[in-house]
Amino acid sequence: MKASQFFISTLKEAPAEAEVVSQKLMMRAGYIKRLGAGIYTYMPIGLRVIRKVENVIREEMVRAGAVELLMPVVQPAELWQESGRWDKMGPEMLRVKDRHDRDFILQPTSEEVITDIARQELRSYRQLPRNFFHIQTKFRDERRPRFGVMRGREFTMKDAYSFDRNAEAAVKSYEAMYAAYCRIFERLGLTYRAVAADTGAIGGALSHEFQVIADTGEDALVYCPTSDYAANIELAEALPLIATRGAATQALVKTPTPGKSTCADVAQLLSIPLERTVKSLVLATDEKTEAGDVTKTTVWLLLVRGDHDLNEVKANKVPGLNQGFRFATVGEIESHFGTKPGYLGPVGLKQPVKIVADRTVANMSDFVVGANEVDFHITGVNWGRDLPEPDLVADLRNVVEGDPSPDGKGVLAIQRGIEVGHVFNLGTVYSKPLNATYLDENGKPQLMEMGCYGIGVTRILGAAIEQNNDERGIIWPAAMAPFELVLCPIGYDRSADVQAAADKLYGELQALGVDVILDNRGERPGAMFADWELVGVPHRVVLGDRGLKDGQVEYQGRRDAQAESVPLAGIVDFVKAKLGR
Repeated sequence: MKASQFFISTLKEAPAEAEVVSQKLMMRAGYIKRLGAGIYTYMPIGLRVIRKVENVIREEMVRAGAVELLMPVVQPAELWQESGRWDKMGPEMLRVKDRHDRDFILQPTSEEVITDIARQELRSYRQLPRNFFHIQTKFRDERRPRFGVMRGREFTMKDAYSFDRNAEAAVKSYEAMYAAYCRIFERLGLTYRAVAADTGAIGGALSHEFQVIADTGEDALVYCPTSDYAANIELAEALPLIATRGAATQALVKTPTPGKSTCADVAQLLSIPLERTVKSLVLATDEKTEAGDVTKTTVWLLLVRGDHDLNEVKANKVPGLNQGFRFATVGEIESHFGTKPGYLGPVGLKQPVKIVADRTVANMSDFVVGANEVDFHITGVNWGRDLPEPDLVADLRNVVEGDPSPDGKGVLAIQRGIEVGHVFNLGTVYSKPLNATYLDENGKPQLMEMGCYGIGVTRILGAAIEQNNDERGIIWPAAMAPFELVLCPIGYDRSADVQAAADKLYGELQALGVDVILDNRGERPGAMFADWELVGVPHRVVLGDRGLKDGQVEYQGRRDAQAESVPLAGIVDFVKAKLGR
C-alpha cells in the first residue's frame, strides 16, 4: 500500500468530546469519525485493524471446531417473547416497528435466534456437539454512551454458541472456548486476565470474563498473586474477617453524634476505628399481582461494616432478594425506623424488618450503629444481648485489598481491567423456554445444553490502546497494527535516488508478504514521523539521500528510544528478523 493511494487523516488535537486516551488517539489518528452519540464510522485505517482482529478470532474459532454463519441484526419480537426476554430486557434493547406495525428489535445479542436454528436443524444426538459463531453488528441503546468504542451504542461482536447432549459435554465445550479465547488474546499481544464472573442478564451457572489489564478500566479485578484465584469484584467471595464473635465488654449507650450521619464521621467523632461501626442499607421487595399491582412490601435491613461497601450483585442472590429488590423510599424508611436516613440501625425499630448481616458483621461485638434518631448513635451493641440474631447471614460486601483469598493461599490484590470477552455455560436457560430438544439414543426428546461466548471486536481496539500508548500516540501490538512496517523516504518527491531505493525496498517487502505502507506523500520528516508514531505502526525504516550515499538506512521500533543504522543491503533480512519471519 502506498500512502497516496490510501486515506490518512490525522489531527493535532483531539475533538472536545473525546474523554479517554483511546478515544482521543483513535480520533486524532483518523481511526474513527463520530456520527452521533455512541455511533462511529470506522475509517479505512481503523477498518484494517478490525479485520486483523477478526481474522485472528476467526482462525481460532475454526481451530476450536466452531462453524461460521451470519445472523440478522433485525430480529422479530416473537422469539424474544417466547424466551421471556422481551419484557425482561430494559431500555438498552432498541425496539422498532415495521410498516405493518409488527415489533422487531435491533439485536443486542443472538441467543434466541441461534436456539431457534438449533431446534429446527439439530434433531438427533448424532448431530451434537455443535458450535456456531458469527461476527456481526450489535446495537445497545446505552443511556450515556461514552469512551468512544469502549461503550458505544453500535459495535461489532463475535458470538459463538455451543449445543451439547448433556451437562458434562457442555463443560467440555466451555473449556474448549475458554482455551480458544486464551489463544486469541495471546496472539493479539494483549496483557489480560481471565476472571470468574457473574452471569448477569445472559443467565447460566458458569462464567468467566476476559479482561485487558489497564489502569483506566471500568472493572475491578480481584486476584491472588500467590495462587490462581481470580474473579470480578462482583463475584469475588469475601470471607469473614472475624473468625468468632467475642463476648460483650461494653454497655449499650445512646451517644450524641450531632451532624454526623456517616460511619466515617461518627468514627472520627468518637475516636474509634471505622471498623467498629456498622453501616445500614435499607431495601424493599414487592409482591405483585399479574396485573402489576403491589400486594405486599417487605423492608430489608442489610448490615455491612463501616469500611466496607455493599455488593448489589451479591445482595441479589440473597434468598428473598433474588427475585428483584429496590432501595426503600424515604417514607418506608421513616415508617419502619422512625427517622430519616443517616442515623439508621437495627435497635429500637418501629416496625419489623428482615435483617441480613454480612459475614463479618455477624461476628462483631461492641459495635456502633445508628440510634434511629437524628444526631444519635448507639455504642456497645452486641448480638443476642441488645438485638436478636440476624434473619440471614450472607456475603454482602465487596472485597478489599489484603482480604484473605477464598482459596486459602494468600491475600487478595485488585487491579483495573477492560472486559473484552465473556464465556457462559448456559445450561438450559434458553433451550427450555424455546423447547430446543434432540432425540437421544432411545428416541426420547432431551433439552440441549448450551453455552455462549462473546468477544467485543471493536472494543478490543480501545482496550489495546488504553494498554499500549505513550505521549506520541498509539503503540499497536504487532498482530493488530494497521500496517506492520512503514517506509519513510525523506524527499521522495524530490530525489530520484530516494524514490528508486524506496520503491525497490517496498517491492521486495511486499513480495515477502510484509504488510508495508510506503509514505510517498512528500511530507517533511518531522510531520511524517509524527503521523506514524500517532498511528502506531510497530516498525519504521527511514531512507534519505545522506544515508543512501553511505549505503545505510535507519530502523526504529515504535517502542525504541532511538533509531539504529542498518546497511541497505541487509535491511530486508533485518526486517524479516524483527517481524519473526
